[in-house]
Amino acid sequence: MLVRTEQLAEHLNDPAWVVFDCRHDLVDLKRGARLYGEGHIPGASFASVEAALTGAKNGRNGRHPLPAPEAFATFLTRHGVSPTSTVVAYDDSGGLYAARLWWIARWIGLESVALLDGGIPKWVAEGRPLSRETPTPTLAAAPLPARLELAQVWTAADVLTHLGDPAYAIIDARAAERYRGDVEPMDPVAGHIPGALNRFYKDNLKADLTFRPADELKSEFLALIAGRSLENVGHQCGSGITACANLFAMEYAGLAGSQLYAGSWSEWVSDSSRPVAKGGKP
Repeated sequence: MLVRTEQLAEHLNDPAWVVFDCRHDLVDLKRGARLYGEGHIPGASFASVEAALTGAKNGRNGRHPLPAPEAFATFLTRHGVSPTSTVVAYDDSGGLYAARLWWIARWIGLESVALLDGGIPKWVAEGRPLSRETPTPTLAAAPLPARLELAQVWTAADVLTHLGDPAYAIIDARAAERYRGDVEPMDPVAGHIPGALNRFYKDNLKADLTFRPADELKSEFLALIAGRSLENVGHQCGSGITACANLFAMEYAGLAGSQLYAGSWSEWVSDSSRPVAKGGKP
């Protein structure tokens, strides 16, 4: 699930490895493409969070709804991904955007998908090469099949159904001040889903943006979910981006099977009839 920088360096010219630059900024939406143009890992293609990793918005499905599976499969095919490819995603934010690509690729049926541990900051710190050239990949022979794992996605109705059920838990990946409702820089309503647990996605990382040891993460997530079955654990954030980072961390820690509430807080508050809580311990 994690690829080291030295491993990626050994496979830069390997056509079986397909690399995606997922850098993004939720406020400056053009930042990722701008940084990609200024220099990226050689051979990497740009995966726009707002285009490739997000679907059509209707005002009720959140700020970053999932893309149509067939559209995402076509995007990957266009960039040389086949069912046997090893896909590596990176960003400059500890994997929070790269994890979104990882999750969607796994959702449509790909198996060999990983994050670059430490991302491009570690790559640059080690003096490894950058390129400004946009690669021209060899197109895959046929479009990727989109074999959806529908059980991995919770809807707002699913979350409502299980509110107050002690057998279920939803983990909010936002910072504690947003979870409590002290501030809300992105969405029109502050607070959290009643009963949600809080695990800031950055708690999975070391100071250098590499992942903490799997055994440490496993211990902390197990304490958080308190004996619940993994399939009864969901993940959310503001719009379904950093939720994927927590989901990745759980699977990396050996705790596979939790779910994604893709619409997350931005979808939840689009309907004023849904309950909102404030305060509480993170």
